[in-house]
Amino acid sequence: MTLTARRATPADEAQFLAFCRAFHLEDGSPLDDAALATIARVVADEPLAPAYMLEHGGQPAGFFVLTIGYSVENGGYDGYIDDIYLTPGLRGQGLGRRAVELAIEAARAVGIRALLLEVEATNHRAYALYEKMGFIDTKRRLLRQIIAP
Repeated sequence: MTLTARRATPADEAQFLAFCRAFHLEDGSPLDDAALATIARVVADEPLAPAYMLEHGGQPAGFFVLTIGYSVENGGYDGYIDDIYLTPGLRGQGLGRRAVELAIEAARAVGIRALLLEVEATNHRAYALYEKMGFIDTKRRLLRQIIAP
């Protein structure tokens, strides 16, 4: 069986939310109220954050979200693989690589020129995969400040 991706729809909201909660608990950053409120928007076709369901054998297997920005440095549209998640039972079978490939294909399809992602410093397995797939450590630090209530 192969891993496939399709755009998420409002009918996917409950499953998408379950996957998001699992992903964020796993990486140590549980979703706050503002993050939870975005779920309905991204599955309803938020133009700056296209969301995708991953399926394996026709069954839900995970998700990813792209976020679209614009960068002079990157020569136009850039984006992040904001979140990418594959259910634990499907890991270790090469499907993580396929999930990233699907995210790259989706990014190209929406016009993203440069694709970025972040990975927890302790997630050595994912970091190694991303490097093997051509992602380069920028040696920059990602900083964040929440500026809206």
